Amino acid sequence: MRKHLLITGGAGFIGSNFIEYMLKNSDYAITNIDVLTYAGDLDNTLGFECYPNYRFIQCDISNNNQLKDVFDQSYDCIINFAAESHVDRSIENAHPFLTTNIYGTLNLLEFVLNRKAKKMIQISTDEVYGSLEQNNLPFTEKSSLYPNNPYSASKASADLLVRSFYQTHQLPLIITRCSNNYGPKQHIEKFIPKVITNVLNDQNIPLYGDGQHVRDWLFVVDHCRAIHKVLEHGEIGEIYNIGGGYQRTNEEVISFILDYLGKDKRLIKYVEDRKGHDRRYSINWGKIHKELGWKPEISFVEGLTTTIEWYMNKLTQQK
Repeated sequence: MRKHLLITGGAGFIGSNFIEYMLKNSDYAITNIDVLTYAGDLDNTLGFECYPNYRFIQCDISNNNQLKDVFDQSYDCIINFAAESHVDRSIENAHPFLTTNIYGTLNLLEFVLNRKAKKMIQISTDEVYGSLEQNNLPFTEKSSLYPNNPYSASKASADLLVRSFYQTHQLPLIITRCSNNYGPKQHIEKFIPKVITNVLNDQNIPLYGDGQHVRDWLFVVDHCRAIHKVLEHGEIGEIYNIGGGYQRTNEEVISFILDYLGKDKRLIKYVEDRKGHDRRYSINWGKIHKELGWKPEISFVEGLTTTIEWYMNKLTQQK
């Protein structure tokens, strides 16, 4: 009997990469729902319709009436990628972040409560832990939540909702928290795609503050592999940190892209630091490695090279 997955936000960056990975590496039947905002692009799902075990439904998870139509069947697992996720946008207007990230998650939890799904995996972020100083140890699953901007606060709130439904109702729920993802299909407002596209177009690259903010970079396919492990073997009620193990300053990332494309570093333009800009993220992924046998396989150089080439090809096709 084929198992059925409900993937929310499956036209977005990580969601579409995960669906592509699962279509190629499993026989799950997949229902993909996405509201198709600016961050959800059906171009990310091109070719998926060729698979008989795939279907797409346009749906807003914060709209319970729309969701009812999606639950025309029960699902073995909901994997909730759907989220408003851009920090700068959350600072400008937090309302959509609360609506999608909190109320949308609540709606899904209630469908699990009503036995419309056997399990749910909440895809979260290391940003819920807040910021680290240079010499602080990496975040673990037991680290306290200290979100520093509306986006991360909304994700932390959703995580707490998931925990509350697990504790109160003993629902089959799991949370994963990943470090900064990068790779093909990411929206160009995000840091790495923006740098690549600006360099390719010989445009200035804005670099916040002193450029020494540190992120732990995770190639999106490695993240997809980790979620697959959690789906198959994750322990109900647990939290799993998923990190790439490659900490780099923003300045280092930009310099690599400039060097790879043979462009002058004079394209870098230092700008005033933005509000809510966490200094450093670092995540300890020892638990998922020890318990589920996962570890990142794609080096930062390999992953970033693949990403640059993907955006180069995309730009060529658009011309």
